[in-house]
Amino acid sequence: MGMTLKSAPLADLWSGAVTMGLAACGLFFLLDAWAPPQDLPWKPLDLRQPLGRATAAKIARLDIDDRASPERVAAATTACLNLLREAGVEAQRAEDRNDGGFCVVRGAVRLTGGDMTPISPAGLTMRCPVAVRHILWDRHVVQPAAREIMGAEPRRIDSLGVYACRRVYGSQDQTARPSQHARANAVDVAGVRLADGRTVSVLRDWDGRGPAGGEGGAFLRRLRDGGCRLFGNVLTPDYNAAHRDHFHLDAAARGVCARAGR
Repeated sequence: MGMTLKSAPLADLWSGAVTMGLAACGLFFLLDAWAPPQDLPWKPLDLRQPLGRATAAKIARLDIDDRASPERVAAATTACLNLLREAGVEAQRAEDRNDGGFCVVRGAVRLTGGDMTPISPAGLTMRCPVAVRHILWDRHVVQPAAREIMGAEPRRIDSLGVYACRRVYGSQDQTARPSQHARANAVDVAGVRLADGRTVSVLRDWDGRGPAGGEGGAFLRRLRDGGCRLFGNVLTPDYNAAHRDHFHLDAAARGVCARAGR
């Protein structure tokens, strides 16, 4: 009789645990079947899907540690290239480079065409995870914003470059941290050329009083906000004077999204 009384609470606990486990499994299968895949961290990244709650975490898995072996870098870059190509983007493996010190580029690719808004100048070399972020930004931020706000398709994204062997802001101070550009881990965007011939320029249109008018300013802010969902740092004219003519978009692990008042 005593044993029965003592074992009853244990049985109740076990029964409750089993019930909770079954409920959790049921919830998992419901989520797996019905929730948008871009919101589920266990689903593979697909560049054709819209941005979701898990997109940033999935992209972060593509990042390569600077201390990774050449074999690990090669395997990760091949997988990243396949991801781009499966989404209809034409991309090629580019040569890595080592200019000494912190100026080392590993896992480099070149976007050459396909289902993307062309970048000018053509042939820019960047780390593959940056290229993935750029394609997502182009497809799910730039293109819809251009249609909805500017009433035209984007024809070209104007860049000020990717790779530059330097410290932040070109500082000669040896204690200054290296720029993300020294690893081809950042893209500078100066503006977007539209199919109707207009250009929305960060330098001229950021305040909404330039040639593109208030729509141009709203368009650029949409690009900034969308970039903050994908990139580690998004630096704009709100950040400092050094960025008065471009957005700086990089894949640093942590950073800032520069908005007025921050």
